[in-house]
Amino acid sequence: MTAQRPPFRDPALSVERRVADLLGRLTLPERVALLHQYAPAVERLGLAAFRTGQEALHGVAWMGGATVFPQAVGLGASWNAELVHRVGEAVGREVRAMRAADPRVGLNVWSPTVNLLRHPLWGRNEEGYAEDPLLTAGLATAYTRGLAGDHPTYLRTAPVLKHWIAHNHEVDRDTASTSVRARVLREYEMPAFAEPLRAGGAVGLMPAYNLVNGRPNHLSPLLDEARGWSAAPLLVCSDAGAPSNIAGTQGYLPDHAAGLAAALRAGVDSFTDHGEDSGPTVARLTEALERGLIDEADVDRAAGRLLATRFRLGEFDPELDPFPAEAAHDTAAHRELALRAAEQAVVLLRNDGLLPLAPGSTVAVLGPLADEMKLDWYSGEPLHRASPLDGLRDHPAIDRVTWEDGADLVRLRAGDSWVSVPQAHAPAVASPASAGALDPALLPGRTDLPPLTVGPLAAATELRLTDWGGGAWTLAAPDGRYLSVAEDGWVRASADQPGGWVVREVFTPVPHGEGHLLVHRASGQPVVVAAEGLKVAAPGEPGTEFRVETVSDGVLAVAEAAAGSDVAVLVLGNDPHINGRETEDRATLTLPPAQEALWRAAHAANPRTVLALVSSYPYAVPEADAALPALLWTAHGGQAAGTALARVLTGDVSPAGRLPQTWYAHDADLPDIRDHDLITARSTYLYFDGEPLYPFGHGLSYTRFEQTGLTVAEEEPGAFVARLTVTNVGERAGDEVVQLYASAVDPRLPRPHRWLVAFTRVALAPGERRTVTLRAPLDQALGHWDVAHARWTTAPGDYRFEAGASSRDIRCTTRWRVAGEPAGPRPVLRRGLRAADFDEVAGAELVDLTPREGDAVAPRGGGGTAELRYHGCDLGDGVAVLTVHAAATGAGSAVTAELGGVEATAEVPAGTDRYAYRPVLLRLPRPVAGVTGLRLTLAGPVRVGRLEFG
Repeated sequence: MTAQRPPFRDPALSVERRVADLLGRLTLPERVALLHQYAPAVERLGLAAFRTGQEALHGVAWMGGATVFPQAVGLGASWNAELVHRVGEAVGREVRAMRAADPRVGLNVWSPTVNLLRHPLWGRNEEGYAEDPLLTAGLATAYTRGLAGDHPTYLRTAPVLKHWIAHNHEVDRDTASTSVRARVLREYEMPAFAEPLRAGGAVGLMPAYNLVNGRPNHLSPLLDEARGWSAAPLLVCSDAGAPSNIAGTQGYLPDHAAGLAAALRAGVDSFTDHGEDSGPTVARLTEALERGLIDEADVDRAAGRLLATRFRLGEFDPELDPFPAEAAHDTAAHRELALRAAEQAVVLLRNDGLLPLAPGSTVAVLGPLADEMKLDWYSGEPLHRASPLDGLRDHPAIDRVTWEDGADLVRLRAGDSWVSVPQAHAPAVASPASAGALDPALLPGRTDLPPLTVGPLAAATELRLTDWGGGAWTLAAPDGRYLSVAEDGWVRASADQPGGWVVREVFTPVPHGEGHLLVHRASGQPVVVAAEGLKVAAPGEPGTEFRVETVSDGVLAVAEAAAGSDVAVLVLGNDPHINGRETEDRATLTLPPAQEALWRAAHAANPRTVLALVSSYPYAVPEADAALPALLWTAHGGQAAGTALARVLTGDVSPAGRLPQTWYAHDADLPDIRDHDLITARSTYLYFDGEPLYPFGHGLSYTRFEQTGLTVAEEEPGAFVARLTVTNVGERAGDEVVQLYASAVDPRLPRPHRWLVAFTRVALAPGERRTVTLRAPLDQALGHWDVAHARWTTAPGDYRFEAGASSRDIRCTTRWRVAGEPAGPRPVLRRGLRAADFDEVAGAELVDLTPREGDAVAPRGGGGTAELRYHGCDLGDGVAVLTVHAAATGAGSAVTAELGGVEATAEVPAGTDRYAYRPVLLRLPRPVAGVTGLRLTLAGPVRVGRLEFG
């Protein structure tokens, strides 16, 4: 090899050889510098600067104009892997095209989010595909393969799955520990990550902020297992700021050098911390090297994985990289795809025949989202927009459209003066969330407009007040600009939309005297009237009391508009930057009271009222379901959302979206948002014992389908093939989503009511009949995690296969018998027993056995009592003594074991080290033999790692 072309520049060599050669040419400081998100250039070797991380959840985000597709939960509602694959391809092409124009656009995309939508109050519900692991995995595989491309050598982009693992709440998200038992981890959480990695689309993982079983996810020993799912080197990128949390908010390790060293050893390759400033990360890793916490091999392992990704992205072979040539941005094909995706995301929840709308109808389009196309934190900046009002106004079948948003028109009074918005001298601009900056969180809001003032009644400005619920008000000036507060503290009418990482456009009314204080939610301070105008108060400064005078009642305006039209279409839901988003979980499933009042008023004025819910998450609307003739739901559907909704309402498109998660009827149906144990919490469609408002997989059509003749056969070893006939027996063309479920007929341990094993979306003309074939591996479809033997297994016995239109609408059924030997009892004499491998549990949580690996069990909250049950323990000829390895950090700790009706208790001596396990002997009054169950009770601040029998 010549000096002009070193081996790392030779595309004929393997990636492994090229990486090894390049690593050998880099100094240790240069290799350490590669580990920060913003890796500097190495000019002497011709290496460019490189940044991990480009958000692309449903379009290219934060980097300027791009095609905006439906939110991920909306793509999930399509149940269409082929569609999602095409969306991924389009987004990948736009990443490439936008990078050609702006090198800040990164090719390492942090998408998709595959966390399961286990709990509908999760603030980030909009980011996931579904509550089901198989549906999520299938769509994530399709999206990542589209993003990555199908070239055997090079990647279109390098997708990273978020967020590893069991991440489903925002409250205390960086300090709370999620307790996840082995069955939930293996059967529910991990499959959503495993399939996209095995399929080769995803090339990386991002650990989540939370701890799992007491250990930060950035130190997860399970990362090694995930690496085994990927044929190529798996890239692990930290979440933003998370490396500092290990020794910071989490206090898990004593200092930052130790925290970053532990993360590097656990498998984190790229550290996202301190924005573009790599200095602190490099200094901490360098200190860790000097202290012997890590060595050069640890650095090289991570740097090698980063470089391997860069090689696969074509950075070193620009003449061979095929993807720049196919880059495309805002094409007609992408715009058409955005429309098709938005159409397929619409779910018809209820319809008594009112829909589709009759040609020539007059329509009142009502509600706070009627003339909106809302974006979320991970949206790009759309180059095209269509609200529901736009879509219906432009539709030729609609005769006349009227509009009311339901906002109250108000004036604000402070003492004897009234609030006034000065005349603007500059146009409104987009909110920080869509301003095209590399880091929208850094944008402080506009300061070039004059602040609001107070004056006489004649100068008062009438503001549109929208109540989003939960104490969240937005106020808009007559020209549509929202009241906002920049970092200088002045209140201005300056924002096009609420948005940004810090939402500066929300005010909370707090009763005070005969009026209210207006507390600016972002700063937590009340608004005061100063000599120069309105501003937020300094800490400790009292706020000004405001009185709200209603000039026009939005509810009455909605009722009047509804009464004057043939049909009222009420568009309700959420603003994705308000009341449920990243950092903020929702408090309730119910609609905001102000929105409840709108649909009730519209329906009272016009029984022909359609409720269209446009939201990032489910709502509990049982009364609306009982009263209204038609309900629909769609996620925020991107740039073509309004057109798509209009085409469904008018019948141009027969709706075929299906719910990707359960819609519960009441808040009381939900477990605590921190309870991830689906089995004991009885949550998601898998275990929920109640009656949902709308079940997982639900969705109606304008036509009717039959599903008949289900058969299942093992046509090749280890896999089943299911076939059934689907017929469109209605008078319209439409899509049916065939959902195949399985259930265990007589399970030995708790299994779900049924679980999804395959699905497909089928387009059928009126009268058309088609044979649908579905395939899946038997062990994947029917297996479960056997905690007694620490393995994946398919238990022998009878299984029921069910095909239907939802998880509760089963159309045909057949049985399948799996032969084989039962797993047998637990071999506790030979292998002992891990405390975490329980079959039943009450009052316990899983914690870290040691900082590096393993799980232990403790009473929830570090005290109280916990009970664990282990079935089928084989005690052989007899056991008289149990040795419990336990650690206690306080007095009053004890363990009690009951075997075959024989019980023993022992105290656990208190210590100061939660990892200082000591053997505690429990001597049974008499030996117990044979196969029996074990009940273990823990009391006090104690944790148990394992048990031995003798």
